[in-house]
Amino acid sequence: QVQLVESGGGLVQPGGSLRLSCAASGTIFSIYIMDWYRQAPGKQRELVAQVTGGGSTNYADSVKGRFTISRDNAKNTVYLQMNNLEPEDTAVYYCTTTDPRGRYWGQGTQVTVSS
Repeated sequence: QVQLVESGGGLVQPGGSLRLSCAASGTIFSIYIMDWYRQAPGKQRELVAQVTGGGSTNYADSVKGRFTISRDNAKNTVYLQMNNLEPEDTAVYYCTTTDPRGRYWGQGTQVTVSS
């Protein structure tokens, strides 16, 4: 069974940084695309960043230049480095992946950007 466990969220002031981690198990992690999504109160869940098995990345326009997604296939872990955080980045952040058996989501980690 695939499991995704996020960590690293918290409360940070505007302009600050956080690094989220997502540890995966139960799948061949290295070959599948890993995504970070977020969902703010009252809003739809949105794609934030994506990394392929080979390390190619894509970002939402709202986070380009501030967020960096990376993966360590030896540790079955994907990261989201978030710099210069803004109040609009406040949301629950989820990692997700899809393999031939289906799509899987973590439980989410709360990020709150506030002074």
